[in-house]
Amino acid sequence: MALVHSHVDQLPAHGVAAGPIPDPATMPPLPTVIGRGLRNRCPVCGEGHVFDGYLTVVPACDHCGAPLSLARADDAPPWLTILIVGHLVVPLLYIVDQAYSPSLLVMSAIFLPLTTVLALALLRPVKGAMVGLMLKLGMLKSESDG
Repeated sequence: MALVHSHVDQLPAHGVAAGPIPDPATMPPLPTVIGRGLRNRCPVCGEGHVFDGYLTVVPACDHCGAPLSLARADDAPPWLTILIVGHLVVPLLYIVDQAYSPSLLVMSAIFLPLTTVLALALLRPVKGAMVGLMLKLGMLKSESDG
């Protein structure tokens, strides 16, 4: 994985050509870029959107031109989402089981949909936060890295 610290030419995204890769030192603080990513906002400017659809990262911010698609989060967001959902659902499952001793069918009817909904609800914000983190840390792939 090659880290990129220079200008990368990309196709225009939503009518805006990708600008130079932001210098991590001049970007907002880490909590700000992660928070913007959580809210589906460009980690650099806070104005443009990170996603085009549910999980597809836009090639570049339509406001500032930051090359967001070079921050390829890959497997980190699903892993972190599973970790978070597991830490929420498993203790709750244990508490309900110990307090009420419901049947396996009732437990399945409650916790399978709950787990699915939580995972789907958290995946997009977690991926946005990961894009922000990767931009801040300068962990970007070049187009030739595939």
